[in-house]
Amino acid sequence: MGSSAVPVLIGLILLQIHKISECQTIEVTPDPDTNVIFSKKPGQGLGCTVCKNEGSSQTCDSTLRLTDSKTTSVSFNCSQPGDVFTVEINQDIDCSSSACSSIAVHPDATRFLEFSRSFTWDVRVQSSKMFRLDFPAPGMRQIKPSESCPDQHTYSIISYQRTGPISIGTFCRNGTISRIQVWFRGRISLEVPKGTPLNPSDFSVSVGPASTGLVEVDVKLPRGESSVDFFTPNYGTGYYNDYKIKWNFAVEPMVNFTVEFKQFTPPECQKKEVTVDYAFGEKTSFSKKPMDVQPNNQQGDFSLTLNNCEGKSAANVPGLSMHIMVGVFRGGIPYLCAVDLQNEEGLSLEIVNTNPQSYCEMRSNSVVQEKIVVPVGSKADLYFLDCPAQDLRLTATKTIDFPSASTRSVRATSLIIPPMKWNLPVALHEFSWLLRAPDQTTLDLTSGPRNLHQSVPDKPCKEKVSLLVSETLGSSMGQFCSTADGAIQKIQIRGNVSITASPNTVKDLSQETETFLDITPSSEITENVIYTVSPLISGPTYLASPDWPDGMHPSSSASWIINVPPDFRANLWFTNVSKPVCDSGHAELEISPLDSSAETQEWREDKSFPDSIVQQTSFYLNMSNCEPASGRYALLTKITVQKESKKILAIILAVVGAVLALLIVALVVVCVIRKKNKPSGNRSSIYMPKGKPVLPGNATFPKSRADNESHVYASIDETPYNRHLDTNRPADSNNGTWTNGHQVDTYRPFLGPIDSIPTDRDLPDEYSLDRGRDKDVFQPFLPAPNTFNLPRPRSPLISQGSLGFEDRRMVDNELNTFKTAGDINPIRLSSDECKLRPQMDSDSDSYHEPEYEEAM
Repeated sequence: MGSSAVPVLIGLILLQIHKISECQTIEVTPDPDTNVIFSKKPGQGLGCTVCKNEGSSQTCDSTLRLTDSKTTSVSFNCSQPGDVFTVEINQDIDCSSSACSSIAVHPDATRFLEFSRSFTWDVRVQSSKMFRLDFPAPGMRQIKPSESCPDQHTYSIISYQRTGPISIGTFCRNGTISRIQVWFRGRISLEVPKGTPLNPSDFSVSVGPASTGLVEVDVKLPRGESSVDFFTPNYGTGYYNDYKIKWNFAVEPMVNFTVEFKQFTPPECQKKEVTVDYAFGEKTSFSKKPMDVQPNNQQGDFSLTLNNCEGKSAANVPGLSMHIMVGVFRGGIPYLCAVDLQNEEGLSLEIVNTNPQSYCEMRSNSVVQEKIVVPVGSKADLYFLDCPAQDLRLTATKTIDFPSASTRSVRATSLIIPPMKWNLPVALHEFSWLLRAPDQTTLDLTSGPRNLHQSVPDKPCKEKVSLLVSETLGSSMGQFCSTADGAIQKIQIRGNVSITASPNTVKDLSQETETFLDITPSSEITENVIYTVSPLISGPTYLASPDWPDGMHPSSSASWIINVPPDFRANLWFTNVSKPVCDSGHAELEISPLDSSAETQEWREDKSFPDSIVQQTSFYLNMSNCEPASGRYALLTKITVQKESKKILAIILAVVGAVLALLIVALVVVCVIRKKNKPSGNRSSIYMPKGKPVLPGNATFPKSRADNESHVYASIDETPYNRHLDTNRPADSNNGTWTNGHQVDTYRPFLGPIDSIPTDRDLPDEYSLDRGRDKDVFQPFLPAPNTFNLPRPRSPLISQGSLGFEDRRMVDNELNTFKTAGDINPIRLSSDECKLRPQMDSDSDSYHEPEYEEAM
């Protein structure tokens, strides 16, 4: 046969049924190594035969066997051959002379539906070997020969031995048997009644190990509590030979098993005796007699081998026949609790084991279940064995029916989690409210004093509990949480609503006692959902369209009412946009201020959406979907609000002006303080009757005479001083060749007024002319004063033209007297000099009123 998968029936390529009067004709083409056999049922259609048509000749009989791989015309001389004949499709699998690998068997499901069908496979291996039949999940289970399978697909296995055929057993699908190994030769058959569609369990055939007995069966016992039945060969009549029958049982961990012989018919032993050998692994083994107490409440894999004796074979002597039942159950102490929902209006519970690999066993009212459901208004006794709390998931659902919005007394219904008082071994993971509204009614969802925040990737919910809000038809309105910095004030949904609370940071929702939402029915809206939003001033607000990011349902709509605070503006950014290709209609986006007189902005899916929009007042945002041919319609919006720019500029200017005013005031204050703290020095002046008075300010010198070199001269032109000796030169001639017109420490004699010397009686009292004994001697410099305020200099009181005038400053000079005519320039060294007003002659033209200037 080779190593490839060989179908049971690849032949029968053409099958035609011709109705000719009361006869039917079909054409059959068998595959290689396949036999098609038509056999008459016992006692049926005595006058009906099956005929093989070969040209003009025809051979008729009660049985027809087709072995050649060619098309053959087969006819029946009765109108309903399916009631009279059966069809057997036989395939021969011979692995005795070659090493056959696994051969997959697939019975053909399309042929001979009007006949009762029998698919048979004859398998042969070497006489010292066993052939192996592997059944994939869900495996096979053994039944009594007199029983039938619920799906009308009955398998049977026969072993051909020298003493004759032995029926290994009858089997059905969906069981615990995963492999059967039979010694030497055998047949596998599948019986399907007339008119039943073929739906077989595929299996594979291969060469097994060396023979250790007649048959060996591998069994995988279930995890939960159950019992499995097994029957010895030729069950009912028994077998007489000393064959060994072996069962290998795989037992799940933490599962106990018990072996019990439900029915035992012993043979008449001539040699040996009937024994049962048990083996637990490779080390532990023991033997028992069938009447002994068998292993009870044991754990672990084990094998059971039934050893027959050499029994007496006679007509009235029974052979060995045994019905073996292996029961499995869980050990340990279960957790028991009772749940009574009779007084809990609209509440139901569901408990699921989320870890299929765990050894958790759950029962409701003594029935093992993978998922426990306690319906509304019922009561159940629950059983949990080896069920870790982290593997269990408890969900509670409460159904609330709302009255119509037209009812006068419509109150808000608060969504709270009722107390869980049943001591369940699992924490409450989810709580759902199914809100059922009448026709033409909208349900308004609010969150009490706090607003709702919609969870988006840029700003997920971080509160203890999240709320998933959906329509009952499956459209999700978003995931929300109640928080102090939420922006959504209200959600209005048309029709029935489902709200599911799930924990974010808490482990058990049953410990939460706060109100999650308040629900109030109102009149019907045209959109599927309306969100009322007050954007945050402290940060951005994110809004996602329904079913984001998967996209809105076809022909659905959603709206947002955005309330912009006074003196603020709203900036909208469409950060994530997905647009469909519409089959009918258009997907539209509309922005309209709540003031109906303002302009409305609209965009369609075939146009580009703007990146951002600025709204000065509250506005209305609407999305409506089309019937898309492809793609999805989804939108994520970011909203920020900020003060109007004009007012902000005015505020900035006002603040800047105030700051500048404060700076000016501060500067003035500083100047005044410095002015007051500045020392006022006494200033000296030089009195010059024929010149302009000079007020030099503070008589301070940056350097003393000893420190500077202003009195050091490179040369001295004595001409100005000796010009009175030069009779050929004008007395006042000065070419200023080396002075440049500047006074550079040149001695200038004091030439006071000659003709206008005030008399003693004309002077004020405080101006005394008494200067001591040297009062008639000119003293140009005075001793250093004790203060910086220099005393008023004493002006010479005698005429400069007098021969008695002597200038002490030039006493060491050869030319120490001046006899030239000239005017003396008074030098005023004190501000008190202004008190002395010398009376000048009326005919003097050189005197001018003194002028005072302040040098800063």
